[in-house]
Amino acid sequence: MDLNSLYRQSKIWKSTPKMPALFLGHGSPMNAIEDNPFVQGFKTITKRIPTPKAILCISAHWETKGTKVTAMDMPRTIHDFGGFPKALYDIQYPAPGSPDLAKETAQLMAPLSVTMDYDWGLDHGAWSVIKHLYPEANIPVIQMSLDDTQGPKYHFTLGQKLRVLRHKGILIIGSGNMVHNLRRLHYSLDQGYDWALEARAFINNKIALRDFKSLFDYHSNKALQLAIPTPEHFLPLLYTLALQETDHDHLSLFNDDLVMGSISMTSVFID
Repeated sequence: MDLNSLYRQSKIWKSTPKMPALFLGHGSPMNAIEDNPFVQGFKTITKRIPTPKAILCISAHWETKGTKVTAMDMPRTIHDFGGFPKALYDIQYPAPGSPDLAKETAQLMAPLSVTMDYDWGLDHGAWSVIKHLYPEANIPVIQMSLDDTQGPKYHFTLGQKLRVLRHKGILIIGSGNMVHNLRRLHYSLDQGYDWALEARAFINNKIALRDFKSLFDYHSNKALQLAIPTPEHFLPLLYTLALQETDHDHLSLFNDDLVMGSISMTSVFID
């Protein structure tokens, strides 16, 4: 990197008061166009967050071999779902990207080699919730992928490397669902199955105790096995929890409800 680039980045990413961090239970893509209690929860939490310089999102919906970060100037809006109303596909979220933040993020991951990605964009795990936080799409957004060859401890450790960004005005968002079993969905069920309730209580308790390492073994009981049949919606939570720096950081839950029997909308706010 030349001296001019270094100077520019030092000005852009100068120190700021510590930003909060979020894990958002994104649930159905329909939350992007509905006005429900979960959407109101997203909008309400925004009032507690200073305006960020940029957003880094780790979404359940971008799995890769190795780690990538989006580095384009204008990421496209990806409609990575099927069978929904046309109104959902018509949505565009034209937030700019941030090649400078992509480079900064890659440098923080050293000695891990991070690939600059110019093809992906913003998937619905990112834009369907961020649009409620910043509807004007005026905050730059980048995504970092989930390396699907690695386990929970690896992802938590990567999350710890991102902590410095909280001191540079960056809002880091993990987007997934703590309980996410699409095979067990029950569309007319207004509450969770017993195993889903048990899994949610277990995870919430470990968060309250700040016993994050216990969550690395996310198949330690039958309820968790049913709640997390695959890890991609659970891993973004670990990135967010890894951002806690001290016992002075306050962790709180919101949108703490189960829908359709097997989806937890539980979200985490760290400040």
